[in-house]
Amino acid sequence: MTAGKILSRGEAVRWVKAEQAQGRRVVFTNGCFDLLHRGHVEYLEAARALGDALIVAVNTDASVRRLGKGPGRPLNSEADRARVLAALACVDRVVLFPEDTPRELIRELGPDVLVKGGDYRPEEVAGREEVLARGGRVIIIPYVAGYSTTGLLRRLQDRGTKEF
Repeated sequence: MTAGKILSRGEAVRWVKAEQAQGRRVVFTNGCFDLLHRGHVEYLEAARALGDALIVAVNTDASVRRLGKGPGRPLNSEADRARVLAALACVDRVVLFPEDTPRELIRELGPDVLVKGGDYRPEEVAGREEVLARGGRVIIIPYVAGYSTTGLLRRLQDRGTKEF
């Protein structure tokens, strides 16, 4: 059952260390993943291809609200967002984090590869220094043009006023 892929913070640390002990390269990424769309899926598949295992850290509801994503966000609860991500074949494990950035979680996990989307420059990526200090890599994956949660919500709102 894919729900078993959702780990507590302590379980996530133990999982990453166990993977690395077996010589497997662990890739880490994070985000809100509020409305999963094609851009997310292609991004996560590309991230997974950079190593042997992918762990995705998901902002808690409170963290998403502090990020200022917009009124009513997140649309889906943290538990729902984590569960949907866990169902993806390219995602090996999911962990929630309540902080504004995943820097402390990255420090605890010690992933080999840190991945962020194309709206970031490498020097802006939280946890970059921690990963590089361990000899890891920081990779920026370009966005899939035309796919974003904000754009999707805008299209839904536009259609709602016309069709519903």
